[in-house]
Amino acid sequence: MNFKDINIGPMISKRALECNIDLSRLCNFFNCSSQDILNMYDAKSLDCEILLKWCKILEYDFFRFYSQNLILYSPVSADHKAKKAKEHSEMPYFRKNIYTREVIDFMLEMLEKGEKTKRQIIEEYNIPKTTLHKWIVKNRK
Repeated sequence: MNFKDINIGPMISKRALECNIDLSRLCNFFNCSSQDILNMYDAKSLDCEILLKWCKILEYDFFRFYSQNLILYSPVSADHKAKKAKEHSEMPYFRKNIYTREVIDFMLEMLEKGEKTKRQIIEEYNIPKTTLHKWIVKNRK
């Protein structure tokens, strides 16, 4: 899965096919025509409210694709800036990143291939040292 270039429509289409949900049911749920559903299947991106509805009917968190993009490709901010932003923000702060299997595999693959050192992964992706070491130990088996 390429998290850098997200094309959400085909992923929704694939999940709808897996769930074997009838097109007429989707039309009723979204209150739209079958052509509108097919257009969503072809769309590169969708409005958040529509994507949330897809998540509910297909029982799948499509927003994770975007979260993974942020984890893997967003620039690393300086710690003092991040701490300062947390202190003065009214936005909720999510303390833990959720590392999916894809993210773990991505990090370990870079390590195995010698593309990055443990130190580089820890610093560039803000992954705790103990977390990285646990991944390495668990994946040796």
